[in-house]
Amino acid sequence: MPQKLSENSDKISYYDFAKLVLLGENLEDKLISPTIDWSEWKDFELPKLPGRTGKIAFSDEQIKFPKSARLNETDKKAIALHSFANHELLAIEMMAAALLIYPHKTEDDVRFKRGILTALKEEQKHLSLYIGRLNQLGYQFGDFPLNDFFWRQMEKLKTPSQYAAVMALTFEAANLDFAQHYARLFREFGDIETAQILEIVLEDEIGHVAFGAHWMKKWREDKTLWQYYMDSLPWPLTPARSKGIGFDPKIHERAMSDQDFIQELKNYDDQFQITKRT
Repeated sequence: MPQKLSENSDKISYYDFAKLVLLGENLEDKLISPTIDWSEWKDFELPKLPGRTGKIAFSDEQIKFPKSARLNETDKKAIALHSFANHELLAIEMMAAALLIYPHKTEDDVRFKRGILTALKEEQKHLSLYIGRLNQLGYQFGDFPLNDFFWRQMEKLKTPSQYAAVMALTFEAANLDFAQHYARLFREFGDIETAQILEIVLEDEIGHVAFGAHWMKKWREDKTLWQYYMDSLPWPLTPARSKGIGFDPKIHERAMSDQDFIQELKNYDDQFQITKRT
């Protein structure tokens, strides 16, 4: 078990922080937000799974995401919010893992990790907002099955470029479309509070994708960003995963600042069903 913070702790190493977030077993551990000291680094072996017990433990049980037309029903809305919250928690855990497993030798290494920490704290904010909204609807996080799909990709991300390709340019890029789509949908249903949460998430995700694009451009050498992204994306993931419902090239361009990349993404098609569902 990771060491808990004392009530008087005002600063801890990023290593201890990330280890507690990743291996801690409850939501309190996942949502800690102390001041970080960047001086310490140790080797770390990626665990098979993040620490989770009780209601927030992973489940093999599957639950279908509700059809859009039924998201005005309280129970279906709760299932959707629960899914969004789990994605945020998975992102928190993957970001904590990234802080632990990637190099910490140069100034650029530390700058990269500082950016990950900024994104992690925003994901903590998103998780808290989704859980708060769930509670208002009469539900708790953990009331529905929790899957580990995103986490299962983590063992494939051996380098920072693979991490940026998958986390920022794929999963978070897709959430640009998903957040925009569902924010619009909940507004149409008159659920302004849920819509506003999704709009907050959307604005933060634009920054997260931009962060990943910045570092991928820095590392790519003589390749185009698209070539480098394709080379960094581990099988079986494809660029189709970076497009959500109602793919909007304009919002992706706002985040990526690379028109050639967006054109390649727009034209890419491997018959991925998520982008074709309604």
